Amino acid sequence: MSAATSAAPSGPVAIPSWLVEPGDANGLVDGVWPSSAVRDEDGAIRIAGVALTALRERFGTPLYILDEDEVRAHARAALAAFRTATAAYGVGARVYYAGKAFLSTEVVRWVTDEGLAVDVCSEGELAVALAAGADPARLGFHGNNKSTRELESAVDAGIGSIVIDSHDEIDRLESIIARRRAAVPHATQAVLVRVVSGVHAETHDFLATAHEDQKFGFALGDAAAAVSRIRSIPGLVFTGLHCHIGSQIFGTSGFAESAARVVELHAALLEGGDVPVMNLGGGFGIAYTSADDPTPIAALATGIVDAVARECAERGIPIPNLAFEPGRAIVGQAGVTLYEVGTIKPVLVSDDLVRTYVSVDGGMSDNARPALYGAQYSARIASRASAAAPTLSRVVGRHCESGDIVVDAEYLPADIAPGDLLAVPATGAYCFSLASNYNFVPRPAVVAVRGGEARVIVRAESISDLLARDTGASGEGNT
Repeated sequence: MSAATSAAPSGPVAIPSWLVEPGDANGLVDGVWPSSAVRDEDGAIRIAGVALTALRERFGTPLYILDEDEVRAHARAALAAFRTATAAYGVGARVYYAGKAFLSTEVVRWVTDEGLAVDVCSEGELAVALAAGADPARLGFHGNNKSTRELESAVDAGIGSIVIDSHDEIDRLESIIARRRAAVPHATQAVLVRVVSGVHAETHDFLATAHEDQKFGFALGDAAAAVSRIRSIPGLVFTGLHCHIGSQIFGTSGFAESAARVVELHAALLEGGDVPVMNLGGGFGIAYTSADDPTPIAALATGIVDAVARECAERGIPIPNLAFEPGRAIVGQAGVTLYEVGTIKPVLVSDDLVRTYVSVDGGMSDNARPALYGAQYSARIASRASAAAPTLSRVVGRHCESGDIVVDAEYLPADIAPGDLLAVPATGAYCFSLASNYNFVPRPAVVAVRGGEARVIVRAESISDLLARDTGASGEGNT
């Protein structure tokens, strides 16, 4: 099914066409939940052998939960898939974990342990990766507006590559590398050039990054001039092209078309020197609901690499080493957010339809995706099983916005009540990363679960943390 299933505005439709009333509102859909998720004999959900009821008792709610083994398994699978696909053509593959999806020192250690490189796009993300002990040579730096300070930090750290996004950035790097070479004459910095292929990903407009009218990269017709300038600057080493068509993408057709256009430019650039790498991005989709059917990673790898190989063969050029950025596909399914139910409110939607509004103790401050672009999610009662009939429900947050929706449409048991635990799966990516303090609500903790054990990897914020930054409350403003 199209990626639009989980990334399209809900609109005025009371019951989305894709939503099917389940025979059992207790069931956990395969591929949406971590593979370790089960209901125990008491009806409570367990992840990695840990009961979610026990997590509430220890850590409170809201709470982000990450299944460490699930993250590691997805990282291994992605790396194996792309290495296998590229090895068939005698070239190498590098797979980058997207720091923007979810970043903490522990997660960086997990994915680098499994062989992945890491891409970052700010000074803060770079600092987290380095604090985790990541090899700087296996880091890539993205971003459409990297500051001089950020670029200096990246170069000084010995970062593996910088993805250049504009002529202004070339200016900044030229000055930085000149100063560096004054002290270290043979210093170099590897760079890629990000290009806009013009292929429109089948996803929400805010997630598409390869159409022409947006902020990222160089147009295909402008890229050659940028590369020529880079090649003329002592110390800057052009290593290849980068193209990313979007996020939450199913299927390989968009990647194949984009690859054809990028390979054409790649072939032209070979006339001026080596182009050893091509980074085709990623943004591979995951299942957020039972209606989503994401393409398996092995099929994606084979389809994309085969497309590049065909395009190179047609032009009589060698296949470059390839790089990929799977994005949410590494961490998304591994995450579950746990809430406690507060208020239950039946609302008459039409003469023959009542929707049950289920309010929880979190909301858009811990998951902004539904408010940003109508992202769809699933939900299940986590503290017990229920024999009650499924009823149309909407899970909403505690914030002072009518758009504060966590799960737009779901069938939950009719006996859902205050005090129940509610779990929302597939929240490992772009939930913690986008979290805010709207309404001065502290951000939740992140707990990793593995082998029946749980540990905090990012502590929860407190009201004291929020007040500490307010100079009027802390007393700093009086000095």
